[in-house]
Amino acid sequence: MPRQTFVLNGKPVTVDVHDDVRVLWVLRDLLGVTGPKYGCGINVCKACTSHVNGRAFNPCSVRVGDLEPADEVTTIEGLADTVDADLHPMQQAWLDRDVAQCGYCQPGQIMAAVALVRKVRREGRTITDADLDGIRNICRCGTYTRIREAIAQGERGMERGM
Repeated sequence: MPRQTFVLNGKPVTVDVHDDVRVLWVLRDLLGVTGPKYGCGINVCKACTSHVNGRAFNPCSVRVGDLEPADEVTTIEGLADTVDADLHPMQQAWLDRDVAQCGYCQPGQIMAAVALVRKVRREGRTITDADLDGIRNICRCGTYTRIREAIAQGERGMERGM
């Protein structure tokens, strides 16, 4: 069986799995990383949103064979380590704003929000309502107002370097 190597939450990992297995199943079933949730499996609901090399991606739609050994996959479990804190500012904002109801979509929502903040910063600006409207992560509980408030708070926390 082929060996697949990549970096997961700051640590190199190698798994024996076929190239065409989706990254989500490698994370959840082989590596025991359960933060990215299975929702649809077709890149629609975004419950599995994680980061690859600092940018949002949906592991349900990426083959593990498409990852390079130097590719860095970050899941919600490793997000706080990217700021060397107990919680990432976006995670803290989620708690402060009491966003979660059922919580199923929240890891993907948080990872999408962090990627959005990073993207707009690369563009030299701050998040707008149009940016928030572009987030396509589905929340069946409908906490979108609190999600938007938490993203604004998380963005401010990320500016302070927290």
